[in-house]
Amino acid sequence: MVTGCPSFPKEFAERYREMGCWRGETFGNMLRERAESQGERIAVTSGEKNISYAELDKRADGLAAGFQQLGIRKGDRVVVQLPNRIEFFEVCFALFRLGALPVFALPSHRSNEICYFCEFAEAVAYVIPDTYMEFDYRTLAKEVKNTVPGLQVIVAGDAGDFLALPELYAAAIVDPPAVSSSDVAFLQLSGGSTGLSKLIPRTHDDYIYCLRLNGEFCRLNQDSVYLAVLPVAHNFTLSSPGVLGALYAGARVVLAAAPSPDEAFPLIEQERVTITSLVPPLALIWLEAVASSRYDLSSLKVLQVGGAKFSEEAARRIKPAFGCTLQQSYGMAEGLVNCTRLDDPEETIVSTQGKPVSPYDEIRVVDEDDIEVAPGEVGQLLTRGPCTIRGYYKAEEHNEKAFTPDGFYRTGDLVSVNAAGYIVVEGRAKDQINRGGEKIAAEEVENHLLAHPAVLDAAIVAMPDAFLGERSCAFVILRHENPTVGALKNFLKERGIAAFKIPDRIEFIDSFPYTPLGKVSKKELRKMIAEKINGKRLKE
Repeated sequence: MVTGCPSFPKEFAERYREMGCWRGETFGNMLRERAESQGERIAVTSGEKNISYAELDKRADGLAAGFQQLGIRKGDRVVVQLPNRIEFFEVCFALFRLGALPVFALPSHRSNEICYFCEFAEAVAYVIPDTYMEFDYRTLAKEVKNTVPGLQVIVAGDAGDFLALPELYAAAIVDPPAVSSSDVAFLQLSGGSTGLSKLIPRTHDDYIYCLRLNGEFCRLNQDSVYLAVLPVAHNFTLSSPGVLGALYAGARVVLAAAPSPDEAFPLIEQERVTITSLVPPLALIWLEAVASSRYDLSSLKVLQVGGAKFSEEAARRIKPAFGCTLQQSYGMAEGLVNCTRLDDPEETIVSTQGKPVSPYDEIRVVDEDDIEVAPGEVGQLLTRGPCTIRGYYKAEEHNEKAFTPDGFYRTGDLVSVNAAGYIVVEGRAKDQINRGGEKIAAEEVENHLLAHPAVLDAAIVAMPDAFLGERSCAFVILRHENPTVGALKNFLKERGIAAFKIPDRIEFIDSFPYTPLGKVSKKELRKMIAEKINGKRLKE
């Protein structure tokens, strides 16, 4: 195991192998086997470009050899910030072949997050596109290099002053390293409720098991066509079943450059897409667009919605509008995944977030004292199983709080479980805003606001939103100056945080409400902003 990555206890690992959960598969070998069985069948489509399983396997080998010549070795960390392009797969599988660990960053991350990922993970390289969505990632890389001078920057496209990805492909890996299924395959990002994202170590064993089950519940096969409209590095798009689950099943992945109906609907018709995945806000946009769509969407069999809770009212509209089956998916990058089954009754599909995909996932619903609540009652969800990690990367102190002594992960979610074992998400205990599937750690943004000389104190809470589910509201106590809302937002933007983390609303306040223990009462702040949104005056 990589230093700083907690491993599964021996007795649990042996049990999961005996039960057939973990089959000793690695991502590198998985692609090799698909290349042998699928050959010239198309693995990934991106625009006018197609790559077969055999070619993807060959290019992953060549790039792995090139990475090796750069000095990238087994266990090294490489921050990968690539959009939905074929190069994402070539880079990832090349690193898997070397036993090096991709650290998955999203295209929306900026200097604050990327510098943290590179420093904290002790990354040896950083892989980026040249430009994407009118943003120049080479400029970002220069900022990152000022903080992490020894970092090798690799560019898919016009490299400028950096290393060009297309020039790295070499003949063959020298002395290929032994990669075990129990090794950490990559570091995924947590939603994070305290400061910047934690890094989640996922092994080949636990992650392949998870995506394999998701693929089975979505009935993926060689004739399936999975459309990736969300960022491929996002855990939902990666493995539920996502692009990796599609490749595991020998299916075809189609990459969308953007998630809008204008981009996605023509691809569904042209490529005969059978399954895709959306977050709730995007599903609402698609619902509005489909009524007047001129495209043939009849190939679509399954539309997954996850990343945040999908309202029951909107869920009921999916099947009549698209003529396909809705599958609700609820999970976390830390491991546990739940989904509704394709043959579930419609009422179950629209009113719950599914049940665990693995029969060996253990869940508990507990109160604040870790005592299990009565069936059907709301409590905090704890989970343990063959898909769920045993600790974050280099976070020993945090792990003591995030995991119980017997290994259950504290998800921070408030749920109820019905008599059939299906989960209904009721809210969160964590101090986190879920903005349409993008998780915002309140503490991180509060710390940025506190860096402004005019800000005395700040507290960020979620406010209800019919479109995104939640938006963020910052309550700010000022010193003596009087900056505008626009000035504070510009200040945050200049500090290099992702755009989705900048508060949607800023309210200036003279003092915070406090709990009896002297803590800021965010419950009261949420109540205050809800009242204001509903037309009531903000309480003094």
